[in-house]
Amino acid sequence: MTDLLPGVTGVLVLADGTVFQGIGVGAVGEALGEVCFNTAMTGYQEILTDPSYMAQIVAFTFPHVGNVGTNVEDLEQMGGGSETAARGAIFREVPTEPANWRSDSDLAAWMTRRGVVGLAGIDTRSLTKRIREKGMPHAVIAHSPEGRFDIPALIARARDWSGLVGLDLAKDATTRQTFEWDERRWEWPQGYEALQEPKYEVVVVDYGIKRNILRSLASIGARATVVSADTPAEDILARNPDGVLLSNGPGDPAATAVYSAPQIRKLVESGKPVFGICLGHQMLALALGAKTVKMDQGHHGANHPVKDLTTGKVEIVSMNHGFTVDRDSLPANGAETHVSLFDGTNAGIALKDRPVFSVQHHPEASPGPMDSLYLFERFAGLMDKVR
Repeated sequence: MTDLLPGVTGVLVLADGTVFQGIGVGAVGEALGEVCFNTAMTGYQEILTDPSYMAQIVAFTFPHVGNVGTNVEDLEQMGGGSETAARGAIFREVPTEPANWRSDSDLAAWMTRRGVVGLAGIDTRSLTKRIREKGMPHAVIAHSPEGRFDIPALIARARDWSGLVGLDLAKDATTRQTFEWDERRWEWPQGYEALQEPKYEVVVVDYGIKRNILRSLASIGARATVVSADTPAEDILARNPDGVLLSNGPGDPAATAVYSAPQIRKLVESGKPVFGICLGHQMLALALGAKTVKMDQGHHGANHPVKDLTTGKVEIVSMNHGFTVDRDSLPANGAETHVSLFDGTNAGIALKDRPVFSVQHHPEASPGPMDSLYLFERFAGLMDKVR
């Protein structure tokens, strides 16, 4: 039995028996998931509401979190709480009180309402180093105001979890009902405005879509029709879209590809422009016959250098993924277009004979730098060519 220090109200218990003790934040209770670290210095609300973090616990490497509070506008998921986004959050310091003109709630209260279990006051540098050396562990994060924890039971729960490999989470993150989107990206001072005169019609296959991807489409003049992850290609093509976007999302791409890859192949064969982002990138690769593999620590942050091999330029991008495309398995008509300069893994592909491309990173930049926003313009250029 682990002896708890006085005043401990939160713990992170890893499957190997390691216990981090600290101060509970946010929702009371327990959450099971895979622990990853995120190196972004801003955008914690967007990170915690990104459906790509479903079944994960996010450890923030930046020590001071909470100073801009939260608001009702900057949510990334379309609906729901921690059940379809990050399950837990880990901080070096207790989240600070908000001091921002857009804030309408402090972070801790917001986490409580969403059901996000948090832990503060631990050595996040030590945890980050552990993940870098040993990979992303299975763990349980727990918050009890009374400081009551059954550590052996928590260890057993973490140890018994099967993990993300083979797990299709897109089926839970996807929309249940088709809807349209025309809200543009945020601009000072007017904020979010609606697209007035659409130039393109785009169908978005939703595997766990982020709002800022939809806003970025609207900002290039595209009205988006969002459909569920299992929508047949025939139904998508019946809408006669100018292009199709394969969205980000959580889970093992190979598991989701069981039903999505055959439909993606039909979309590619149709000659319509196709643009994949994150999970959409991985499933496009799978649909083309390539393979994906689980990464030891993944890429999670807003400061990742990626080289666009088509232009020779290096971009700083936002990334959030735990699987990667095996470049050696790409088909003969496929080309690698982007590469991570952190570890050399694949970050983008394109077909040589069709208007189809995808990237592993997040060009919508929420949170993160906007170096890759040009990819939406590239998508618009492809749609112009085939109209």
